[in-house]
Amino acid sequence: MVDYFLIALAVVALLSIVFEEVTHINKAKSTLFFGCIAWITLFISRGASQNEFINHQLEENLLEIAVLWLFLMSTMTFVAYLNAKGVIQMAVQRLFPQKSHVAVIMFLVAIFSLILSAICDNVTATLVSLTLVQTFNISRRVRLRMAIIVVFAVNSGGVALITGDVTTLMIYLDGHVQMSQLFFLLIPATVSVLFLTTILSIGLKGTISTTPAARNYETVDLLVALIFFSTILSTMLLNVAFGIPPVLTFLSGLSVMFLVGTVYRNDKQESEILEYIRQIEYDTLLFFLGILLLVGMLKEIGVLHLVTEIYAQINPTYSNYFAGIASAILDNVPLTAALLKAEPVLSATHWLGLTYAVGVGGSLLVIGSAAGIIAMSKMKEMTFMTYSRYIPALLAAYTVGYVITINLADYIL
Repeated sequence: MVDYFLIALAVVALLSIVFEEVTHINKAKSTLFFGCIAWITLFISRGASQNEFINHQLEENLLEIAVLWLFLMSTMTFVAYLNAKGVIQMAVQRLFPQKSHVAVIMFLVAIFSLILSAICDNVTATLVSLTLVQTFNISRRVRLRMAIIVVFAVNSGGVALITGDVTTLMIYLDGHVQMSQLFFLLIPATVSVLFLTTILSIGLKGTISTTPAARNYETVDLLVALIFFSTILSTMLLNVAFGIPPVLTFLSGLSVMFLVGTVYRNDKQESEILEYIRQIEYDTLLFFLGILLLVGMLKEIGVLHLVTEIYAQINPTYSNYFAGIASAILDNVPLTAALLKAEPVLSATHWLGLTYAVGVGGSLLVIGSAAGIIAMSKMKEMTFMTYSRYIPALLAAYTVGYVITINLADYIL
């Protein structure tokens, strides 16, 4: 009975996100509340004899959350700072035409997000891409569609390199795919992103112009931008060469940024920047905390194990496809870990199919991936309901990418 109650809590938490516009209760606060209540219930229901075990599981869950929090905080600090100083707007004006048809800009945004997420982590790619979208003078409808494209493109690009997505790295480290095979996933990823962009650009008319960048940045701000991109590059290289966790490299880059700021700015200027970051980003961090607490609880009561058992009983071609859809409801990292622990016997084709599915499938729901959660926290136009209207288009694009992955892998491999 207790397990059913806990599942019901997770459902209520989901509904609190869905109906945020009706209840006017901030989704970050509601998910955090239900996440905490779920773990308290778990402690009470298991009794004193299992408290030590549950406490250990909670500490492991909190450790995973803390790592993500620190990584997210360091990345957001860089992006928020550069956005506040107009550096990102300046870069956009250099990379994108100042005025072009809305469909052309949408395709450029899609390609930009796809490439960026392939060479750096999903969190950084999402933040930079969404900041890019916010620089355009566009309607709420177009901005929403662009944000949806960013979420899907970021998740798609991340599957092609071990630095782009955690689940890709997990499958690679387990020895099931090779680096050269992962590069192959760029083909279905690119096709599916362009397919979705084509669908979402239908019926849109007019041109888009970029917002003129305010020339309020100084030499030190360009230096911070250089530190940011050096940190991204270092994160990728150090993780591949020495296995250094990305969070450690990004925190090191953040410390360099703070040291540089201390030298070039007075205390008042630094306080203003930190206050700007706190006001914009804190809800995103709380939302992540609440969601991950709920997912961790579902893992502890065996919901992920149940998904693994169902997976093993179906043909891999279909089970991988539905595993991707399941990753939109359950966090793809513990889901992938559970599937790997089950040690399924799959061909190289099916391992690539699984890599694509769990990496991209989370795009089907706005709460199904880190990119979606960040987008919902940062874009006023994006809610659970507004995102859900585009599920048919997202499902079609995901299906196209998965079918191409399976068929092309059979042909090449």
